[in-house]
Amino acid sequence: MAVTQLFGASVRRREDPRLITGRATYTDDLQLPGMLYAAFLRSPHAHARIRAIDVEKAKALPGVVAVYTGADLKGKVGNIACAWLIPDSDLKLPPHPPLAIDRVRYVGDAVAVVVANDRYVARDALDLIEVDYEVLPAVAHVEKAVESGAPQLHDEAPGNVAFRWKVGGGDVDKAFAEAEVVVRERIVQQRLIPNAMETRGCVASWNPGTEELTIWMTSQNPHIHRVLMSGDLGVPEHKLRIIAPEVGGGFGSKIPHYPEESVVAFCSMQLGRPVKWQEDRRENYLATTHGRDHVQEVAICGKRDGTITGIRARVLAGLGAYLSTAAPGVPTILFGLMLSGAYRIPNISCETIGVLTNTTPVDAYRGAGRPEATFIVERMVDRFAQEIGMDPVEVRRKNFIPADAFPYTAATGLVYDSGNYQAALDQALAILDYPRARAEQQRLRSEGKYLGIGFSTYVELCGLGPSGVAGAVGFQGGLWENAVVRVHPTGKVTVFTGASPHGQGEETTFAQIVASELGIPLDDIEVVHGDTSRIPMGWGTYGSRTTAVGGSAVALAARKVREKAKKIAAHLLEVGEEDVEFQDGTFFVRGARDRAKTIQDVTLQAYLAWNLPPGVEPGLEESSYYDPKNFTYPFGAHIAVVEVDAETGRVMLRRYIAVDDCGNVINPMIVDGQVHGGIAQGIGQALLEEAVYSEDGQLLTGSMMDYVVPRVGDLPTFELGRTVTPAPDNPIGAKGVGETGTIAASAAIVNAVCDALAPLGIKHFDMPASPEKIWRLIQQAKGR
Repeated sequence: MAVTQLFGASVRRREDPRLITGRATYTDDLQLPGMLYAAFLRSPHAHARIRAIDVEKAKALPGVVAVYTGADLKGKVGNIACAWLIPDSDLKLPPHPPLAIDRVRYVGDAVAVVVANDRYVARDALDLIEVDYEVLPAVAHVEKAVESGAPQLHDEAPGNVAFRWKVGGGDVDKAFAEAEVVVRERIVQQRLIPNAMETRGCVASWNPGTEELTIWMTSQNPHIHRVLMSGDLGVPEHKLRIIAPEVGGGFGSKIPHYPEESVVAFCSMQLGRPVKWQEDRRENYLATTHGRDHVQEVAICGKRDGTITGIRARVLAGLGAYLSTAAPGVPTILFGLMLSGAYRIPNISCETIGVLTNTTPVDAYRGAGRPEATFIVERMVDRFAQEIGMDPVEVRRKNFIPADAFPYTAATGLVYDSGNYQAALDQALAILDYPRARAEQQRLRSEGKYLGIGFSTYVELCGLGPSGVAGAVGFQGGLWENAVVRVHPTGKVTVFTGASPHGQGEETTFAQIVASELGIPLDDIEVVHGDTSRIPMGWGTYGSRTTAVGGSAVALAARKVREKAKKIAAHLLEVGEEDVEFQDGTFFVRGARDRAKTIQDVTLQAYLAWNLPPGVEPGLEESSYYDPKNFTYPFGAHIAVVEVDAETGRVMLRRYIAVDDCGNVINPMIVDGQVHGGIAQGIGQALLEEAVYSEDGQLLTGSMMDYVVPRVGDLPTFELGRTVTPAPDNPIGAKGVGETGTIAASAAIVNAVCDALAPLGIKHFDMPASPEKIWRLIQQAKGR
């Protein structure tokens, strides 16, 4: 295969050999001389006052080196900061100490840390710490948290309300007043637990001689962690090195800066020895951020001919006990702005109320706001279609933004870049054979069986940037990316990227970009990421931005390299630059292919510098900063076919069809893998997963015995299709694909279950569609 054809080729992931053979290095694999181990004592109560902490018995245990409490850290380690300060929302920022000092506010809130010679002694010492708690009333559910008289978490946030945020466009009141049809629904987006394969961990190593701190950690954004931890710890950025080694999945849960990271760093600085901490799965369920947790009051209105004229939403968004790093932005900017979906809806209104509860903090989880918005829109489109007696496919077709209307400004103010929603739906319907599927449904219904067909025609906002918009919506950072492409004297290439891939495959796709731009073999290109002392500043991997933004920076840097190489080649060939052409790694004189220099020839001369053009510096290395002009807007059509067993309530997913459009595709195999993973997590939310708290704030689903994640047997063979509508605003035309499956899947599946149960008069239910829940609905519908 010619190297110029690598963009768009299904090249095997270069990361996989080390991953599947056990040769990758994760944080917990690190072993440093003299390393100590940390363990955290966590509150068993959701809300309690700390009267006293006695650590003397723990300190006396052989092998224990130190024990610290919140009082020991006060004035030495700063509060954990929130980094998305949404404007015009009356945002409250209650302090979040790294270790609780006066009160604990959720089960899992850390109150002390033990440092010992091995992790087992550290765990044993936790049992010797005596904490005198005064248990206080707790509130775990968002609706109860905003009731009059509810227990108050923070004096700084009266009524447990952290913010009130509104967005809208058009005249919503008029649209509803004049509507022929209004449909209302209460929708619950249950709380989810991310369940990355690798739990969180970090290793901190303080060098007292140079006053430098190195931290290896499970991070999706090392530079953001460096900025935030520099503030916590008082260590200057140039003295603080963050390294993300292999990261075993994140799904958003490794974006935030957590208290444990700064506490472990503090321990190393105090003791002058490396300190490691790795959470276990139980700890992960309690202390790593959760996702979703919305109660949504939604209404849609329109005409009986199928035209949708307005949508209104009032949302209580659970935030947990403290505001995590990006928490305020998820149920606002990433959610409310997307309530137009793929449709021309001229009147939109959304109010989001951020609610504090005695539960684990909530932050980004795969899709982060977009699945919640898509679920509202797609469920309400189906409810609207049901109310007017129209096929849900036809309602979608009638309201789609037409392909010739792009760029399209939605009522919420977003400018969608490009799209062809009808084409994606048509392809999905063809794969399904829609008329045949409906005929089969009618046949099975006549036999007393329940088959359902559900749709989700989504669009998402991703490729997060531009920086000016980020600042306007309160994100405390930029959203550009930087890349350095260095061609070594022998023609090998190192790509340094500020993005931080951790399973998405950019070690392969970024190399494909460079190979295509420079004509250098893929095996001669390495991609370096995750180490703030080696890579340029970058803002990390989340929001499906790594390829669209980071990949664009890589492409621009590679093009700068090619242009410099062309100047040198023209000089060596003794012709003008305008007479030199480039193909498959070779510069040649137009009309005389035998007069040529390979890029390797040119690179060597660039470093030897014996015969360079006037004004051209030695070497062949270029960097590029890329700040996108707009977000990107992938879209697609997903169809789920389910069968419901009326005797058991079990939902069986018979078929799942996904046609996605993520712009230009660098590696189809990697794209398919991302879609597969996303769908699996969407299926998990639709059918299986739910983090459940008791009334007093105990996590009842605190292990995989109670919290159900999808298994292979729960998943059908995914039937994939693709359309290609390039992103017009970035140099590679790519949009992003890592979250599409999760955004689309839950709505498609719930729509399918509701379609299956429509003959029983069941119009809606809240996820997950567990067998017990569905069985009870069926029994109620049958009057039993």
